[in-house]
Amino acid sequence: MQVDAWKPTPVLLTVDLVILTLREGRLCVLLVERGEDPFQGMSALPGGFLSHAGEEILDAAHRELSEETALVAGWVHLEQLATYGAAGRDPRGRVVSVAHLAIAPGLPEPVAGTDATDAAWVPADAVLSGELELAFDHRRIVTDGIERARTKLEFSALATAFCGELFTIAELQQVYEAVWGTELDIRNFYRKVQAIKGFIIPAGSGRRTTGGRPARLYRADPKTVLFPPLIRPVPSTKEEDKRKGDE
Repeated sequence: MQVDAWKPTPVLLTVDLVILTLREGRLCVLLVERGEDPFQGMSALPGGFLSHAGEEILDAAHRELSEETALVAGWVHLEQLATYGAAGRDPRGRVVSVAHLAIAPGLPEPVAGTDATDAAWVPADAVLSGELELAFDHRRIVTDGIERARTKLEFSALATAFCGELFTIAELQQVYEAVWGTELDIRNFYRKVQAIKGFIIPAGSGRRTTGGRPARLYRADPKTVLFPPLIRPVPSTKEEDKRKGDE
């Protein structure tokens, strides 16, 4: 009896980008409006297929980042997030996505890529709450990306990736409040930040005037691990009930 030769299942590979920034004190994610099927007209994460068989996955992520935001390596924090490969996630066939998380401060208004009709910064809350429906499994990817950022803010210096080269402690606090989605006591936050050696360092005699008392400027220290960590506040019962209701 002749046994048929084994044939591998055809699999297509894409990269998707969860690009986060702060705009007017709110955590925002970059979304595009799909210009073609599947899910034409729906919001989705920027990304796409590898451009050729020899393109490395990280190179593809940097290429998509450059095409969507005009940013290049070295200007932005970019890390691999996770791989998504559920059999039914894409109606075109078995498509596996290697998602990446990108973070940068003060990103400009986006320009839609070749396969999108529009691009915009959207408040992350609109995605997390389900108020805005996304194509494919992109809501899950956004949720995972934001949770990665929230967790890394506790144990690493990732928060400084949302800031410019020079920043005040108040501006750093705004990052934590926007990403964590909760208000923080300014005196308690200042005390905790100052207790972490190698987190931020004074920028000489620089000061920033914001209409009141001049605030001291800081820059990120090369250290990447926070000790002691900045632990996220536990949500109040009211906040927890609202979060569960949104899910």
